Amino acid sequence: MKKTVALFGTSADPPTIGHKKILEELSKIYAFTISYVSNNPNKKHKEDISIRSHLLKTLIEDLDNPKILFNQSVSSQWAIESIKNCKKIYEFNNLDFVIGSDLINDIFCWKNFDKINKEVSFFILKREGYPIESSTLKMLETCKVKFKISNIKIPNISSSKLRLNFNYSNLPTSLIDIVKKNNLYISSKLVE
Repeated sequence: MKKTVALFGTSADPPTIGHKKILEELSKIYAFTISYVSNNPNKKHKEDISIRSHLLKTLIEDLDNPKILFNQSVSSQWAIESIKNCKKIYEFNNLDFVIGSDLINDIFCWKNFDKINKEVSFFILKREGYPIESSTLKMLETCKVKFKISNIKIPNISSSKLRLNFNYSNLPTSLIDIVKKNNLYISSKLVE
């Protein structure tokens, strides 16, 4: 049986205890989890990608799990490019592209969706407030999307929720000092 690898790209603006839980749980399922920070073309980011990638890298280093790899060189704002970069670097063909249930309906509009669909399976994380509708499941089947729905329980926190109601308890412990010393996210009552 070929090893399957999880590819987990995220805006990580900032990484939260939710990201930490996802990474920990993916490492129990997959041979490797490769993670990176990207600029989502549909979002306005609070911090520059270099800061966000430093935070995610710090989180992953703190997890100290050889099955969780941080590789920013995989990153692209386009999923298809990140997938191609990953396959070129690691020479893995069995990739599960990790997305939250909040993004399922968006994938059909992604740049080169047909190519993405041929390259990967999707590993869908259920997010509170974003149920997976039967009409969405039907659309996935119609488009012949390969997917699995995760049973991982994720804390109900997102980067955008954290920015709107900043609370250090929702940050991984390893990131608190960096965020405090650099005054990141504190005054971030963003209008999205």
